[in-house]
Amino acid sequence: MASSARAGTDAGGRMRRRLRAWMLEGLADMAKQQPGPHAQLPPEHPGRPWWKVMCLTGVDYFSTLGYQPGIAALAAGVLSPIATLVLVLVTVTCALPVYRRVAVESPHGMGSIAMLERLLSFWQGKLFVLALLGFAATDFLITITLSAADATAHLVENPNVDGALRGHEVPLTLGLIALLGAVFLKGFTEAIGLAVVLVGVYLTLNLVVVAVALEHVLAHPAVVSGWTRALTAEHGNPLLMIGLALLVFPKLALGLSGFETGVAVMPHIEGDPGDTEERPVGRIRGARKLLTTAALIMCVFLITSSFVTTLLIPHHEFEPGGRASGRALAYLAHEYLGNGFGTVYDISTIVILWFAGASAMAGLLNLMPRYLPRYGMAPHWARAVRPTVLVFTLVAFLVTWIFRANVDAQGGAYATGVLVLISSAAIAVTIAAHKARQRHWTVAFAVMAAVFVYTTGANVVERPDGVKIGACFIAGIVGLSLMSRVARAFELRVSRVELDPLAERFVRDMAHRTIRFIANEPDSRDLAEYRDKLHQIRADNDLPLEEDLIFVEVTVSDPSEFETELRVCGEVMHGRYRVLTLVSSSVPNALAAMLLHVRDLTGQRPHIYFEWTEGNPIAHFLRFFLFGAGEVAPVTREVLREAEPDRARRPHVHVG
Repeated sequence: MASSARAGTDAGGRMRRRLRAWMLEGLADMAKQQPGPHAQLPPEHPGRPWWKVMCLTGVDYFSTLGYQPGIAALAAGVLSPIATLVLVLVTVTCALPVYRRVAVESPHGMGSIAMLERLLSFWQGKLFVLALLGFAATDFLITITLSAADATAHLVENPNVDGALRGHEVPLTLGLIALLGAVFLKGFTEAIGLAVVLVGVYLTLNLVVVAVALEHVLAHPAVVSGWTRALTAEHGNPLLMIGLALLVFPKLALGLSGFETGVAVMPHIEGDPGDTEERPVGRIRGARKLLTTAALIMCVFLITSSFVTTLLIPHHEFEPGGRASGRALAYLAHEYLGNGFGTVYDISTIVILWFAGASAMAGLLNLMPRYLPRYGMAPHWARAVRPTVLVFTLVAFLVTWIFRANVDAQGGAYATGVLVLISSAAIAVTIAAHKARQRHWTVAFAVMAAVFVYTTGANVVERPDGVKIGACFIAGIVGLSLMSRVARAFELRVSRVELDPLAERFVRDMAHRTIRFIANEPDSRDLAEYRDKLHQIRADNDLPLEEDLIFVEVTVSDPSEFETELRVCGEVMHGRYRVLTLVSSSVPNALAAMLLHVRDLTGQRPHIYFEWTEGNPIAHFLRFFLFGAGEVAPVTREVLREAEPDRARRPHVHVG
C-alpha cells in the first residue's frame, strides 16, 4: 500500500516536472529567439523581398477592411465617404512620412518606442517606455479580440448557418482566441508564404466586391443622386460637411492601424549585399517601399469601400444586430454576388482576421521582452513563450467578456492604442529632425504631431474606454515590472568584467597572499580621506599594519539600468594608495561581480571590508533600489549569496 502511494507520488512529481519543463522550454531572450512575424532574425538570415513582407504586415493592416467601412458608416452616416477621404489624406500626408522616417531612425524593428527611449534616461525614461508599452499592449491585444469578434460576426451572419449561431458570439470569439493561444503553445513559425496567399486572395475578393458594387452604382444613377440629396439636406453646404468630417475623423482612426506593424517587421526584409547592422541601407529602402505601397493600396480600398457601402446599404443594417454590422463588404458580397461567393468571402475574411490576431500575439511576445528584461522588470518565467502566451490569452478572454465580443464597442480602445503609438512616433521624428538641424522637416513633423495629438485627445474625450483600458495595461505593466525589479534586486546583474592592465597588475601582485579590499565611497579623494579610511578599517577589523589593502570605489551611472558591463581601472592616488575604480548602475552588484571575478582569476577567496551606514534600513533599501547605493555591505553579501550557493567558494564580506 505504501509502495503504491510512493509510486503515485513519484508519477505525479514526474508529470509536474515534465509540465514545468514544457512550459519553460526555450527560456531565453525572446527578443532574439521567439519565432513569429515580429521576431528578430539572426544576422545571417537573408530576409525576404519587401512585397512579401508587406503581406505579413497586411494581415493586420488590410484585414481592417472587414470592419472599417461599417465603423465609418456608424460614425459619419452619409458623410462616411468624405470622412474617409480625410482619413486617406492624413494617411498619405502625415502617417506615411512619419513612419518612413521611423524606418530610417529605427531599422531593427523596435519602432518609435526605441527612438523615444534614447531621449530619456534614469527612471523617468523607464516609466515613460512602460507607459508606451501599455498602449502598445492595448493596440495588440485589442487587435486580437476585435479581429476575433469580427471573424465571429462574419461566421454568425453567413446565410448558410441560418442564424443558428446567433447569441453565441462570446463563446465563439473565445474559441477563436483559445485556438490562437493553442497555436502559440504548440509553437508558431514564420509564415510569410501563408501571409502572401491570404492577403492575395483577400484583396482579390475585395477587388471583385468593390468593382461589382461600383458597377451597380454606375448602372443606377439614382443611388448617387439620392446620396447627394441626403448630404445637402442633412448638412447644408460643403464647408459644413468638411468641418463635420474633420470632427468625425478620430472615430475612423482604425484605418491607420498597420504602420507600427510595418516598422516592426523590418528585420524580415532583405537588404543589399553591403548592408551592415549599423547601416542597413537596403532594408530601409525596402521598408519605405513596403510602407508606401501598403498605404496606397489601403487608401484606394478605404475610399471605394466606404463609398459603395454608404450608397448601397441601408443605414439601419450598420447598427448592432444588423446584417452589415462589422461586415459591410460581406453584406455586399452576399447581396450582389450570391451566397456561394459571399461564403467564400466570409471564409477568407475569417481566416485573415484570425491571422491578424496571430500577428498581434507575436508582436506582444516580441515587443515586451525587448524592453522589460533589460530593465530587470520581467519575472523569470516571462522569458519563456508559453507562460506569457497563457497570460495574454487570459487577458484577451477578459477583454472579450467585458465587451461581449462587440466590434463597435472595442473600436475606441483599439483606436486609442493606435493613435498613442502614432502620436509618439510623430513626436519622435520631430525631435530627430530637430537634432539633425532639418528645419523644414522639423516644422512639418511638428504639424503632423499636432494633428495626431489632437486626434488622440478627441478620441479619448469621445470614447474614454480606450484610455481606461490603456491605463489598466499601464498600471499592470508598471506594477508587475516594479515587483519584478524588487524580486530581482539581489541578482548578479553584471554581464562581463574586464580589468585594465594596472588593475590586473594590482590583483596579481596580491594573488600569493590574502587579497583584501576596502570599499570606499569616493568623496574629495584627497590624502586625508584615504589615510583616515585605512586607519578606521584597520581599527574596526583588528587588522595588523603589515596587511596589504586596496581601495575599491564605485561611481553610480544610471541606477535605472539593470544589466551592465563592468570595466575595472587601476590608479595610484597620492603616490601610495592603490585604488580600483568602477562605473556601474549599482554599487553592491558591481562589488560582488568584481569579487567573483578576482576569485576566478586568482583562485583565492578575496575579503572586502565595509563600515556600517547610519540610518533607517528601509530607507537604505529604497536608496539601493532607486539610486544604486544605500546600505551596501549586506546587499553585497546577499548578491554574493545568490550568485554563489557554495559557501566555501564565496568571497568574504566584513563589516566593522
